[in-house]
Amino acid sequence: MDILVNITINGLATGMLIFLLAAGLTLIFGLMDVLNFAHGALFLWGAYVGIWTYGETNNFVIGMIAAIISGALLGYLLERFIIKPVYGNHIQQILITLGAMLVMGELVKVVWGPNIIEAKVPPFLNGSWEFGDIIIIKYRIFIILVGFIVFGGLLFLLNKTKLGLIVRAGVMNKEMVQALGIDIRKIFLFVFILGAAMAGLAGILLGPYSGVIHAEIGLEYGILAFIVVIIGGMGSVLGSAMAAVLVGILGAYAAYFVPDLAVAVNMLIMLIILIFKPSGLLGSEEVAKQ
Repeated sequence: MDILVNITINGLATGMLIFLLAAGLTLIFGLMDVLNFAHGALFLWGAYVGIWTYGETNNFVIGMIAAIISGALLGYLLERFIIKPVYGNHIQQILITLGAMLVMGELVKVVWGPNIIEAKVPPFLNGSWEFGDIIIIKYRIFIILVGFIVFGGLLFLLNKTKLGLIVRAGVMNKEMVQALGIDIRKIFLFVFILGAAMAGLAGILLGPYSGVIHAEIGLEYGILAFIVVIIGGMGSVLGSAMAAVLVGILGAYAAYFVPDLAVAVNMLIMLIILIFKPSGLLGSEEVAKQ
């Protein structure tokens, strides 16, 4: 039982990390109909800026703020100068954001070098709690709590605020919202920056969780985020949360009990889900047909 509890907590922490990245991605696609393959690069820059700031200030909270700001700022620049000219064209979006991801990944190497950088757990989150044979690592619980707080905040924003009402209306009918005198482009920009900021936050949280960061984590986790978004249903925040937890926990169990399947388990989950429900867990059939 102690092993199962530990594996489940590890998988849930991984799932919350993936959710923070995937939620922004699904928001951006759900409202803006943008396939942003550079989202992983925002995650990468959040990791490097956050960990570097944490190392310079010896304050993890300041590092988190720096990571969020870096993600938001880069997201703004990406939307304004890279993605804005290709709205409505998925092929051009894929090509130009893939190019942006490669360039941003190389820029990380220019600024911080190609070597792996160590990321230490902050002192106030170091250590673990022991309940008999069950060992609960404090930092993983912290990630889970942050993930649930962000998830609750997103649901509140989308379902209980005027801005959320506009966002949901924009998903259903952009032209009607525009006709009511609301500048939907500003809403698009806000959503994009929000998603980018969450990617930056996920980046710095990954550092102490894995112990190191490197220039390939953007591509690695970016692909994983797309898998989660597809499983959960394009445009569904709740679906992304469910899919992220599913991928995280099943991945943790596979890594422990069947290590040879650990790499392929995410693809297998996606294949099984899409066979029975092509739109994903909570996705709409209209989006699936696009």
